Amino acid sequence: MTKQEQFKERFKRHYDELKWLYCELYEGGETEFQKLCAMLETQSAKRSKALKALDEKRLAHPDWYRQNDIAGMMMYTDAFAKTLKGIREKLDYIEDCGVNCLHLMPLLDSPERDNDGGYAVSDFRKVRKDLGTMDDLAGLADECHNRGICLCLDFVMNHTSQEHEWARRARAGEKEYQDRYFFYDNYDIPAQFERTCPQVFPTTAPGNFTWLEDAGKFVMTTFYPYQWDLNYWNPAVFHAMTENLLNLTNQGIDIIRIDAVPYIWKQLGTNCRNLPQVHNIVRMLRMITEIVCPGVLLLGEVVMEPVKVVPYFGTVEKPECHMLYNVTTMATTWHTVATKNTTLLKRQMEIVSGLPKEYVFLNYLRCHDDIGWGLEYDWLKNQSVSEVPHKQFLSSYFTGGFYGSPARGELYNDDPTSGDARLCGTTASLCGVEAAAEQKDSEQLALAVACDLMLHGYMLTQSGIPMLYSGDEIGQLNDYGYKDDEKKAADSRYLHRGPFLWENAKLRKDPETVQGKLFAGIGNMLHIRKSHDVFLNTASVSTRETCDPCVLCLVRERNGEKLLALFNFAPTERTAWISEDGMYQDLLSRETIRAKDVPMPPYGIRWMLLVK
Repeated sequence: MTKQEQFKERFKRHYDELKWLYCELYEGGETEFQKLCAMLETQSAKRSKALKALDEKRLAHPDWYRQNDIAGMMMYTDAFAKTLKGIREKLDYIEDCGVNCLHLMPLLDSPERDNDGGYAVSDFRKVRKDLGTMDDLAGLADECHNRGICLCLDFVMNHTSQEHEWARRARAGEKEYQDRYFFYDNYDIPAQFERTCPQVFPTTAPGNFTWLEDAGKFVMTTFYPYQWDLNYWNPAVFHAMTENLLNLTNQGIDIIRIDAVPYIWKQLGTNCRNLPQVHNIVRMLRMITEIVCPGVLLLGEVVMEPVKVVPYFGTVEKPECHMLYNVTTMATTWHTVATKNTTLLKRQMEIVSGLPKEYVFLNYLRCHDDIGWGLEYDWLKNQSVSEVPHKQFLSSYFTGGFYGSPARGELYNDDPTSGDARLCGTTASLCGVEAAAEQKDSEQLALAVACDLMLHGYMLTQSGIPMLYSGDEIGQLNDYGYKDDEKKAADSRYLHRGPFLWENAKLRKDPETVQGKLFAGIGNMLHIRKSHDVFLNTASVSTRETCDPCVLCLVRERNGEKLLALFNFAPTERTAWISEDGMYQDLLSRETIRAKDVPMPPYGIRWMLLVK
């Protein structure tokens, strides 16, 4: 069967559903739908032989991304290696980290100012000039594929920069381009939206609309005034953005991270979040990638409460995203660090473990963004935890304001009234490495390193794909230099986006240094993880009662292999009061022990494998 015949076969399989969903969104859209079909065929023809061969290889092994040998690392190109060519030159280091999935933060063309860290895109077909070119991106993808590394890139669907060509033409009065956004002559309709649509940044960017003095109109700006929301009621927007997405996959991008998925459909009288039309669009994108580039994955960024996250997987029969961020577990992990109480974490592990094994979460401790406190407060209320005071406690703890806290972080978009605030900081600084180093306290430093390793071990124990943040493998600390840069000073997220310190990376082989301890510890756990099938996504996962709220016990089982994973979230010695039959080998300490009343060192972790 030729490549063209394979394309047509895939198209035939999805055609009816794709057409039905499209015409449901765009009534009477038969003609427009045919234009979409023609565009998909054109993009398929542009896909290189090498990428089509990679598609075929992955189609032959559809579970390739559900294995236990995949580990990711996210980074800003300029912070890590200045340019895309620089990244290519540093791939040996990436491999040395045990990483085979590289997530590059936004690198498409964006304004020098008002760029939201690259999430205000001014041209979806160009790489930011100081980072390189599209040819550089394609070259990096080729080299990654040669080394067995897959490449992930953000795709910002919800909005464009106000500097985008569409926005400039809309601002100049061209109706065709105003219709690609939400433009209004007066505040009547915006006022109706504001009644039901929450504000994302009520402190720093209040409201959902911005008045354009030169155009004499209001435009919808859910996030920041310089990010104009796209109007997906207009099929021209869906067509153009889908083509932009496919252009990226044809450069060799393996994973498309869809930014701010829940927000992409707006409708009066609603909160403009998680509307049914959003799921229609994501389902269409899933089918379109399966038709044109079937080896490509969709990663959804859904920063919502758990009940609203899972639906973005779709169903097993009609899937949407291949993967989703495990936002809830990430936030609850840090809540557990502060409270030393694993009860909520245990509950969430039980919920996640009950989901279909086809669902793949991307697990992480932190990312380029802030950490929000979207916890299960309805459930916590039954544990005598009140939402506003608890958020205030967490903010105080992780900024070092709470007595005895070793954490060093900063707040982003702090709203004292609601208690809402988002946390910024590197993993090492939030674990106490920064404070201990400043105080030259070797005992506290040892505890901070232990906490850091324990958290990474917990992340690696979860089913799904673990994602490190560049610098965490060597314990990189907060970078306060952003405050001296007027372009960054107002955004505390740059605290944990500092330049990668290559001088510190040279210390990673020295076991006496913080860098050496973390690099070796994380690398060892990554190696163990991919060496045992019990870490596969298909393993069953359950919890055990430890009779100590500081200690969490997860049990992973697959084909007779059984792993007891224990985590002590306290800085003191504890005991996991469990009782399991048989003898176990701790894969980390190499000691053989019984799984009964297991002693746990401060911030200790044990991966205990049943000895057959």
